[in-house]
Amino acid sequence: MQIQGFDDLDPDPRQQLQAWLDDARRTGLREPGAMALSTVGPDGVPQVRMVLLRGLDERGLTFFTNYESEKGIALSAHPVAAACFYWDPLERQVRVTGPVARLERDASDDYFASRPLGSRMAAWASDQSRPIADRASLEERYSAALERFAGGDVPLPPYWGGYRLIPNVYEFWHGRADRLHDRLRYTRTNGGGWQRRRLMP
Repeated sequence: MQIQGFDDLDPDPRQQLQAWLDDARRTGLREPGAMALSTVGPDGVPQVRMVLLRGLDERGLTFFTNYESEKGIALSAHPVAAACFYWDPLERQVRVTGPVARLERDASDDYFASRPLGSRMAAWASDQSRPIADRASLEERYSAALERFAGGDVPLPPYWGGYRLIPNVYEFWHGRADRLHDRLRYTRTNGGGWQRRRLMP
């Protein structure tokens, strides 16, 4: 799809992001919901890593992690983030920025229960972002988690859960010939609506 004007995109940027995510899924990409998530650490230094989008609704974009990880510590210090999706086969990119808030515990509980058993065990085994001596030590921690929860439910760890990125800005980018790419930015207005502007590439 080539962006010819504002009318080509949905007036609701969330609906437009959902449409592009659906297009990306149809290409057969392994992780169409993968997004680069940028945060600012307590020292003011930016950090970026890939995470998976796990929900998109009128409240924002959700993802899950260890609250005591580097990204969790960064979000405690500076509860804002930027996310970037890039789908090379479609020559499309979407950037989203805004404040971040923790999800309700019930929502984290429900998502954690839906994860594969191995992923739930890994959440208990790993003190994410902390140093560890070697791979064998990590695998020992995983084995200990398997023994601890053998034959029973695997509860949500107290240090693990979800976040919601609440968008203030969406920017849609579509590649075109001669580097004359299309860029359209939606900025949230004080009334809760969206202002749209075309940007030069």
